[in-house]
Amino acid sequence: MQKKGKFDYILLETTGLADPGAVASMFWVDAELGSDIYLDGIVTVVDSKYGLKHLAEEKAGGLINEATRQVALADLIIINKTDLVPEEDLSQLRTAIRYRIMNGSINGLGKILETQRSRVDLSNVLDLHAFDGLSGISLQRKLQYVSATQPHLDQNIITVTFEAPGNAKEESLNVFIQNLLWEKNVRNKDGHCMEVIRLKGLVSIKDRAQQVIVQGVHELYDLEETPVSWDDDAQRTNRLVFIGKNLDKDVLKQLFMATVTETGKQRTTHSKEGQVCP
Repeated sequence: MQKKGKFDYILLETTGLADPGAVASMFWVDAELGSDIYLDGIVTVVDSKYGLKHLAEEKAGGLINEATRQVALADLIIINKTDLVPEEDLSQLRTAIRYRIMNGSINGLGKILETQRSRVDLSNVLDLHAFDGLSGISLQRKLQYVSATQPHLDQNIITVTFEAPGNAKEESLNVFIQNLLWEKNVRNKDGHCMEVIRLKGLVSIKDRAQQVIVQGVHELYDLEETPVSWDDDAQRTNRLVFIGKNLDKDVLKQLFMATVTETGKQRTTHSKEGQVCP
């Protein structure tokens, strides 16, 4: 890295047990810091022979297994070694992953590739722009196809999405996100702590002409203006997608409306200061 300007792209390969969110946080840095590196996207490779087994693995204490985290966080999923398994097994894996995508996974905003020996066209892997403003150009259209609430292979993991009209107040939006990702003091109706693995959406910020994309991976999040402007006569709206554990759509929407939008009312009791989830 001392040879500044000598690199066009960096592909960082992690182990099969790595949490992509933790690794991504090292490179998702504020542009104001002057870094020459920006996070382009997360690619997960699924082994055709063992993928379904790893995705269905149960961990003690109801924890989310590593394979599920990796697929949930991915902007691109590559099903590899398709030539080494019977068509029946491949079909099961394909159906399972596509079920997740068609029924609301954050990956529904991306795509799946199937390959052998990890051979893929680099144009499908590079320049994903999954974490910058360019990804917001078509995000609004894609979000329309994300189902409101759907389970994943790991039944502890669900995706929820909701839409709320109006303009968000940036300061209150930050508080809403920070309570979820940092303070971890937001609970569902049953009193269980919500754990957000990934957050993505488009929001309308008060006094901003551009649509703003919000991205979150574990404790890390960012707000960035997109090149898309709101039409003068269009009703402004906010649409958010969450993927995680113990998520409650009604509670999330209620908190969002109460703490963010201009029409919001008194803050609810589902988020309490000093009550951090374990």
